[in-house]
Amino acid sequence: MLRGLTNTIHGVVGFTWPMTIISLVIIVSFRISYIIKNKERVVLYKELLMLSFIIYILCLFQVVTFRDDTAWSSNNFIPFKEIFRYNFLSPLFFKNVLGNLIMFLPYGFFISYYFKNKKPYLVIILTLIASFSIELVQMSIGRVFDVDDILLNLIGGLLGFASYLGLERIGSLVPSVFKKEWFLNIISIIILIGIITLL
Repeated sequence: MLRGLTNTIHGVVGFTWPMTIISLVIIVSFRISYIIKNKERVVLYKELLMLSFIIYILCLFQVVTFRDDTAWSSNNFIPFKEIFRYNFLSPLFFKNVLGNLIMFLPYGFFISYYFKNKKPYLVIILTLIASFSIELVQMSIGRVFDVDDILLNLIGGLLGFASYLGLERIGSLVPSVFKKEWFLNIISIIILIGIITLL
C-alpha cells in the first residue's frame, strides 16, 4: 500500500517539479525583496507555511488542468460508481481514489490553519466550492466531471481539518518552550529537509 502511495506522490512531483522550481524562485525573491524594502520581521515557520500553501495551490492547478492523451471515461453523476470500479490497492486505485483524497488534505489543513477554524462547516463549504469548480473546468477542457472526485476531495479536506485539530490538541499539551518561534523555526527546517530528502 505504501509503495503505491509513494509511486503516486513521485508521479505528481515528477510532473510538477519544473513549475514548482520556477514558482519558488519567483515567490521567494519577491518575498525577500518585500521584506527588505519594508523592514518586516521574519518568522521562518510562518513564511514556510505560506510558501507551502502557494506552491500547493499551483501544483493543484497544474494537476487538475493537465490533459493527457489517454481515453477518459464519460461524465459520472452517480455517487460511488467510479470509486468501486477500481480494484483495491491497484495502481488506478492509488491514482484515482487515494490521489483525489490526498490531493485535498493540505487544502483542509491550510483553511483550518489560516482561519483558526474549529468547526468543519467552513472546510466543507470551501472544499465543495473548489472541488466543484475543478470538475466543471475539467469537463470544459476535454476531461470529465466525476461526482466521486468531489466526494473524495471532501473527505480529504475533512482529513486535513482533523489533522489541524490533532496538531492543535497536541500543541495545547506540550510545554510552552515548544511553542516558541525559535523552536517552531527549527522544526520547520527539519521538516523541510525531510520532505526534500524524501522527494
